[in-house]
Amino acid sequence: MLQGLLQAVQDSSAATAIREGQSLFPWIESVHVLAVTLVIGSIAIVDLRLLGLASRDRSVVQSTMLALPVTWSAFAIAVISGALMFSSNALSYARNPFFQVKLLLIIGAGLNMLVYHLLLGRGASAWLTPELTPHRARIAGGVSLLLWIAIAACGRWIGFTLKILS
Repeated sequence: MLQGLLQAVQDSSAATAIREGQSLFPWIESVHVLAVTLVIGSIAIVDLRLLGLASRDRSVVQSTMLALPVTWSAFAIAVISGALMFSSNALSYARNPFFQVKLLLIIGAGLNMLVYHLLLGRGASAWLTPELTPHRARIAGGVSLLLWIAIAACGRWIGFTLKILS
């Protein structure tokens, strides 16, 4: 069933145009890389503040409020562009271990974010200085930063291994 769905996605006219066109895939990939860069960069602003390594003159809430609109906008663009690239060779991407790990890491980053925002980040309005940021929030920031670095690394490895592992 999944194989049939992936094949249908790959056989769609949009996927065929992306795969067989001379410049469509590189343009979509460029948009994806820029969007992922904005996602990771804006998340890193908050994570580095949680760790007390950057934006020390801002509260955690200020850093978060400035970064989140950029994060969510860029994430939406990254998902759309990533889905378009995936569609061009869905069967190979789905079998690629780096792609699979990237998806798992994105889920992990999402869960880390949920845990932070729903549980660990309570009282963040009082974290006016890095010294007032609790250890649990620092751990969440460090885990987030590591997850997003790993996501970027897996993303690069997908392109280098797609034909080899197919």
